[in-house]
Amino acid sequence: MKLVYPVCFYAEEDGGYSVVVPDLPGCITQGDSLAEAIEMAVDAASGWILNSIENNDPIPEASHIQDVKLEYDGGFVNLIVLDIDSYAEKYENKSIRKNLTIPAWLNTAAEKQNINFSEILQEALIEKLGFKQ
Repeated sequence: MKLVYPVCFYAEEDGGYSVVVPDLPGCITQGDSLAEAIEMAVDAASGWILNSIENNDPIPEASHIQDVKLEYDGGFVNLIVLDIDSYAEKYENKSIRKNLTIPAWLNTAAEKQNINFSEILQEALIEKLGFKQ
């Protein structure tokens, strides 16, 4: 899933930039250069969105860039692209243990064929949820 959000950049006296993603409450970061500020904005916003997805919270719609109002003088608004699938693969690829119950006959048949239960469950969930592999 790719999303585009407007972001407000504010030049700091020390040469760095403060960054605010107005559509994502509390999503604020900074960078020592403009390039780093953009990277940090993408990282912070991607983390914000991924956290919302994991918590089943709604994902805010992005404002139109022309509707974004700067809070401080001297700032500018730019768009960033978030690749949530890539971000999730990079940062949220940790495994968790799940217990499940299946009929004994199904367990026996699967074990005879050396079925990897974790692999099958992951594949089934990915397909059921419509994620692309």
